[in-house]
Amino acid sequence: MTESKTNAAASAPSRRSPLWLVVTIAGLTGLFYAYAVWNAIGNLVETLDFYGDAGMSLNALGWFVWIFAALFPLLVWGAAFALAHRRAAHELFLVMVTGLALVAVFWLNVVAYTTLNTTSLVG
Repeated sequence: MTESKTNAAASAPSRRSPLWLVVTIAGLTGLFYAYAVWNAIGNLVETLDFYGDAGMSLNALGWFVWIFAALFPLLVWGAAFALAHRRAAHELFLVMVTGLALVAVFWLNVVAYTTLNTTSLVG
């Protein structure tokens, strides 16, 4: 009985997507993740310039917040790709877009925190 189940599973069609489609989906959604990284680095540079002109600098928490804001989209993209690159194309796309939504919510939290708690980030 187990032999017939094994043969049936082996003869089932593969649900893997073609490599070009996986690369296209990962690349196009990756551009949006890259924009989030670019935005975080741009805000880090602007924050350093603004407080540098005032004679202040970021403390350890400020550095952590901005560096993690730049690294988080890369981590989420990597996790989403690792979870879904062997699945069907539409599932890969949905996981990548879900990860992008997570990055967007995280970015809104970073902007809200840095706007409302600016004094805790400089020292």
